[in-house]
Amino acid sequence: MTLAAQDAGTPSPETSSRAFQAPRAPRVADQPRDADPLRRIDAAGLSGPADDAARSLLGALIVRDGGSGRRVARIVETEAYAGPEDGASHARFGRTSRNAVMFGPPGRAYVYLVYGLHHCLNVVCGPEGVASAVLIRAVAPLVGTSLMRARRGRTGDPDWRLGAGPARACQALDIDRSLDGIDLSCDERLWLASPASDPALQGGDPGLLAVGERIVAGPRVGVDYAGPEWATRPWRFGIAGHPSLSRPFPAGS
Repeated sequence: MTLAAQDAGTPSPETSSRAFQAPRAPRVADQPRDADPLRRIDAAGLSGPADDAARSLLGALIVRDGGSGRRVARIVETEAYAGPEDGASHARFGRTSRNAVMFGPPGRAYVYLVYGLHHCLNVVCGPEGVASAVLIRAVAPLVGTSLMRARRGRTGDPDWRLGAGPARACQALDIDRSLDGIDLSCDERLWLASPASDPALQGGDPGLLAVGERIVAGPRVGVDYAGPEWATRPWRFGIAGHPSLSRPFPAGS
């Protein structure tokens, strides 16, 4: 699966892992010279399986616009979650008022609270009516780092650790339940963008990844309750060796 881009409007260690080839470069549409230089990602590119979407989103940008200014971060770690058959998924008990957004359409934001304290952002994927989503586990700050630091209240942390974890990412980007269900391909507050307009991230075959970067995979974090089949499935994905990963992948990944 590839992600097409469209014009912008204004906790247990992994036991196994495997490397994947990055998806092909997304198509980026032409846009007016005075338009936002960041190109929105088309939600249609997220209609495939959750593990495909999780790999394809690595390297994509999350843009948060608001009254305090723009924040942009690069997705460096994800986890895939399928439907009722996935013992680790919120959809394992069927459709509820809490998880209804997971059932589509693709490209929506599914935001939930963990322990009533920490927000987590997921990108809904798969065909409409079939529950699946990608958890954004870690991001690397690019623009608005001072705003992210203020939101986190972590004056001593290095920039690359401000979004190193799902709750940290949401806090840094000011993402909460008020954004649950929005369309990430067209909303003005929170949206997904392709880095294709950034020369430092162009390189043809690597797709959304920079030249020399590769994707690694391992079991998802903290899902032992899902049973051996789903707890060991290598559906956690990351950019190998990136300093903003929430935790390292096993050596040799």
